[in-house]
Formats: sequence, structure tokens, C-alpha cells
Amino acid sequence: MIRVLQTSGFIRSVKKFHPNEKKALDKAVQKIIANPKIGEAKVGDLAGVFIFKFKVGNINWLLAYESISKREIILLLVGPPENFYRDLKK
Repeated sequence: MIRVLQTSGFIRSVKKFHPNEKKALDKAVQKIIANPKIGEAKVGDLAGVFIFKFKVGNINWLLAYESISKREIILLLVGPPENFYRDLKK
């Protein structure tokens, strides 16, 4: 069983989501739980962070997470690509 943790920034952004956005996010998180290495590994400032891309309607969204161990994942940030990486580095 994989334990999924969430940062406070992640929780704040999810509170503003519409129901269809939450469903798409839940499906994306389930895919990550099934295969934690599914996302694109980042390098440099964001080493250790994975980015998983998914769609909400016809809009691309990004989900940043870290795979701490085989049993723990931390969800860092979710949202559209605009300013995503700037916000993630904060």
C-alpha cells in the first residue's frame, strides 16, 4: 500500500477545483500510485521531482510529485502549465 502525502500548497489549490477537475486529478493520482515512475523526471533545481501530464476537458494540466520511497509519494503542486514551474520552485 502506497501512502500519499500532500503539501499545504497542493491542498489549497485542490480546494478551488470544480468536480470534473477533481475527477481528472483523482484518475491521475491513481495512475501515479500504480506506477510512481510514470511521470517525467526533472533535473537541475527540480531534481527528484516528477511531472505527470493529464487533461481536464481539452486543457493540459501538470501534477508535480516526489517519490520518497516505494511506499510514499508527496503531491507537491497541480495546475495548468502557466507559471507552473515558477510556482513549483518556491
